[in-house]
Amino acid sequence: MVTLSLLPALPLAGAVVLLLLGKVADKWGHWIGALVALGSFGVAAWAFSDMLDRSNAQRAVHYSLFEWAPVTGLKVDMALQLDQLSMCFALLITGVGSLIHIYSIGYMAHDPGRRRFFAYLNLFLAAMLVLVLADNFLVLYLGWEGVGLASYLLIGFWYEKPSAATAAKKAFVVNRVGDMGLAIALMIMFATFGSIDYRTVFGAAGHASTGTLTAIGLLLLLGACGKSAQVPLQSWLGDAMEGPTPVSALIHAATMVTAGVYLIARANPIFDLAPGARAAVMAVGAVTLLFGAIIGCAKDDIKKALAASTMSQIGYMVLAAGLGPIGYAAAIMHLLTHGFFKAGLFLGAGSVMHAMNDETDMRRYGGLRKLLPVTYVTFGLGYLAILGVPPFAGFWSKDRIIEAAFAFGGVGGIVTGIAALCGAGITAFYMTRVMIFTFFGEKRWREGTHPHEAPASMTGPMILLAFGSVFSGMLFAYGSALTNWLAPVVGQHHGEAFIPAWAITFFALAVVAAGIWVAYDQYAASPIPETAPAATPLVEAARLDLYGDAANEAAFMRPGQHLTRSLVFVDNRGIDGLVNTTAAIIGGLSARVRRVQTGFVRSYALSMFTGAALVVAALLAVRLL
Repeated sequence: MVTLSLLPALPLAGAVVLLLLGKVADKWGHWIGALVALGSFGVAAWAFSDMLDRSNAQRAVHYSLFEWAPVTGLKVDMALQLDQLSMCFALLITGVGSLIHIYSIGYMAHDPGRRRFFAYLNLFLAAMLVLVLADNFLVLYLGWEGVGLASYLLIGFWYEKPSAATAAKKAFVVNRVGDMGLAIALMIMFATFGSIDYRTVFGAAGHASTGTLTAIGLLLLLGACGKSAQVPLQSWLGDAMEGPTPVSALIHAATMVTAGVYLIARANPIFDLAPGARAAVMAVGAVTLLFGAIIGCAKDDIKKALAASTMSQIGYMVLAAGLGPIGYAAAIMHLLTHGFFKAGLFLGAGSVMHAMNDETDMRRYGGLRKLLPVTYVTFGLGYLAILGVPPFAGFWSKDRIIEAAFAFGGVGGIVTGIAALCGAGITAFYMTRVMIFTFFGEKRWREGTHPHEAPASMTGPMILLAFGSVFSGMLFAYGSALTNWLAPVVGQHHGEAFIPAWAITFFALAVVAAGIWVAYDQYAASPIPETAPAATPLVEAARLDLYGDAANEAAFMRPGQHLTRSLVFVDNRGIDGLVNTTAAIIGGLSARVRRVQTGFVRSYALSMFTGAALVVAALLAVRLL
């Protein structure tokens, strides 16, 4: 299927052209970037239509481009596959990605580096598509690293700002920890199964020991934690907001941060056979959804509040993926609906920043609903969707995860179900806080600010994403459409919760209503100060990201520094000391031997005479004896 290769090839070609042409394409390069993204979406839509015409058994297609690693003992093709799972991601990446490209035409209109920005966006789309279309783990790893590179370039796009350069480096370094986990997992797969091809590994997984599968699962989880900003590798996501807002919408809301969820769902045969690894996935998801939600409550920067929200919502998806067959479809459903409403929220935040001279502090906003009506409505629809208010998208997907957690049963199911309910209430609190700070109350603008609605190139994508925020959940849930679609890849299992579904929905809506009421009572009933008031220890901890950086320093940086210093000491005093001592001994001995060579002929004659005399004496002594 040659057209399958066009999915990543089109944006890759766009990136190459824009980078090679250089300044020649400054005036029109952004159109090339947007058009190749739209072309890739057209290919994905055609492939989806073609897939619908085939039966479940014939829907997965494989296409090998060339032999990539034809070496003894390891033969890997540069091969792609398109099945029901990768189809969902291909449509999300290219569809939402195209809208963000169009939005960026207006948002980056006055940036001198716009052509380079679109080249990086195209490069990201190509890498992300390689990741989800890979037919084996090595090709997936290629896309995985390509996504990391593109993320680094986009976060640090304004590299002249020290904060942006530092944020890009931080994201790159933190992700290397997770990437190492994925790389080691691939090594264990090859050592165990003799291959890293999906079909071979998954087909032979049942014959491997539980310990081996658990090790592979935990290492894959470590990789997922890095890309999806899950505890303990979550600290880079908030800093990544230093990049342009379209970057936040595309990479850090709709696509890249979902790569970890994709990895777990794709490797479902391994996790299904490794209960320990699956329990770890559940625990990481539950902790992260609460972790991100608490951080979001204390952020005054609108983008960082949404970044914390992203961390939390990805936590819901990871939690669902850890539930196994009962939760895989729910995880993917929330991933897709989240792609619509969170991208819409980030683009809405960009529209607000555009109107407020790039101000990100929500305490400097207020009363914008009348001046930015399109932004207010589209952002508001995304707000209702993320809260899980019926019938908006988040209601169908987030409630499905909560129901799956309780249906999982046991202590793990009850604990994670309660965590998910608590997360819904906290989400309602901090997102209502964002709405009140931004669109309601008295204006708190800086002098010289003149808010205005964004141009059509920006509001158009926001409106389309708002439609997804409203209707996508109903579309996916109708007749269990998405669950049935994904069943051939991730399996299907309907568990029965000990709590009726209607009761779970009631409790979820109740905690959401409580979160809204608490936020309204705290922020709408009294004026909002322009500077953050003194904080309690818990609020201060939330403002400091619950000490995520400090924890990473203690767990990774400080031990690394001590290890490095120890190795330097051993190298300097041990290895170099031995080498230097040997050199000193030889040098001293040579200096002493060199004194024999005086350069006087009489000395050499005397030495020869003395030597000859000694030889004669020795011969006479032997003869006499």
